[in-house]
Amino acid sequence: MDDLKTDELLTIQGVDDNKGGNSSSIGEQTSNETRENGETGGGVLERYINPTAIVNFGFTLQAAWEAAGSSFQFSLLNGGPASLVYGSIVAGLGSTAIATSLAEMASLDPVVGAQYRWSAAFAPSNPAFWGLFQGWITVWAWITVTAASPAYLSNIVTGLVIFNYPDYEPQRWHGTLIMWGFVIFPVMWNFWFRRMLNTLEMIGGICHVIFFIVSIITLVALAERSPASFVFNNLWHDLSGWNNPGVAFSIGLITVTFPITSFDGVLHMSDEVKGARTRVPHAMIIAVTFNSIMQFAYMVAVMFCIGDVDQVVNTPTLLPIIEVYYQATRSKAATNFLVFMIAFILFISLFNIFASVSRLTWAFARDNGLPFSKTFSYVHPTLKIPINALLLVGAICCLLALINIGSSTAFNALISLPTIALYISYFIPIFFLVIRKLQNRHPQYGPFKLGRWGLPINLFALVFIVYILTFLPFPIELPVTAINMNYAGPLVGAIILMALGDWFTSGRKRFEVPVARTAKADL
Repeated sequence: MDDLKTDELLTIQGVDDNKGGNSSSIGEQTSNETRENGETGGGVLERYINPTAIVNFGFTLQAAWEAAGSSFQFSLLNGGPASLVYGSIVAGLGSTAIATSLAEMASLDPVVGAQYRWSAAFAPSNPAFWGLFQGWITVWAWITVTAASPAYLSNIVTGLVIFNYPDYEPQRWHGTLIMWGFVIFPVMWNFWFRRMLNTLEMIGGICHVIFFIVSIITLVALAERSPASFVFNNLWHDLSGWNNPGVAFSIGLITVTFPITSFDGVLHMSDEVKGARTRVPHAMIIAVTFNSIMQFAYMVAVMFCIGDVDQVVNTPTLLPIIEVYYQATRSKAATNFLVFMIAFILFISLFNIFASVSRLTWAFARDNGLPFSKTFSYVHPTLKIPINALLLVGAICCLLALINIGSSTAFNALISLPTIALYISYFIPIFFLVIRKLQNRHPQYGPFKLGRWGLPINLFALVFIVYILTFLPFPIELPVTAINMNYAGPLVGAIILMALGDWFTSGRKRFEVPVARTAKADL
């Protein structure tokens, strides 16, 4: 098995033809059986996801306009319309550059481990360290993404209950029970109905577009219009304590940045995609491009049709989009339906997130990145899913939801972690690849190759990542208190320390990532 793994990544460390190297492509170096059936080590995954389904998988996993619509209240404190409208453009361009950079790597080596495998392959030195370090960052990022999604759905359910029953007094344990429900159902679906994924993705993709059109038409046709100056010439920087316009805009930008991250979710399904070297890169870019466009259009529509801003900001439902729809339609039934449409797509997205993170966890365990790796790298021979990894992710999400009972502040800190961790996981492999390109040590590219545009796109992606990472740890409001403190930065620091601790205790002996025999040669 170790020889197979070494061969698999041999040509990642190779050189392009224009450098005079003689290394062959990934597909030629790797055993046909391994490439067709998924990598060995605890079991084999089956390639059953068709081209249309993998595009819809990424398309609905991001659910950008729905996620932005259910969380845009945070930008109303910082940046306001400017952060939501112009921020959607900035986030769309930056996210597309990152996705395109990762897509080039996915084409030369479409593996479930993705970022941690590429970080090890391209690292200038100590590839095992960078692989393990990147693995912990990526796995925890995706686990917290998975925990955050039921929390958003729980907020929508709670908001609708308050909207329809004003006397209802929400309790934190109510939210935890709702989150558990939203965890258990997708886990069971992934457990028993894997074969229905193609159908589910088709339904999700169609509804994602149809509900978008219905929402836009409803708002434009029924809502009172805001002037264009409100939408395009309004940068709010005096509501949260952040008086600097640039800082306020950048903090508000995070609201429209998070929904169009997670494009690497498609990568973690690579071993189950037919023709992964071409279809996975295309699916990533299509997903982030169309989601960015839809998010921008939806935010423009919401800002034009926001109605009474004070009522929207101070809504008792704690979910401003409910108030926006209600002011537009003056109908509780219509408002319930429109908000249900958002929740439905976010729910479909959750199925995809569980499928993706369970494969990532399985891959990391297969490479001995996790404790009890043999257990969590197991693939059920009949169901053809990493069943133990899936159950592990579900159990962790349920345990994290318990934190909400004791402290909503602590729980909100956990679910604010994903964006920082994901962006760190994107930065490392792109940075290492840029170093190789600057040294003219190109890998043997796959069918999707950026050519002379590769380095500029990679550099723009790195600049955007650094920009976002700079403002992600900032608190939303000043002065900072224990309640409004942004704990995402310290939590990421804790994960980094955990990864380092694992490396120095047992990880450096346990973890195995295949690295080319020519890794240290300047070919």
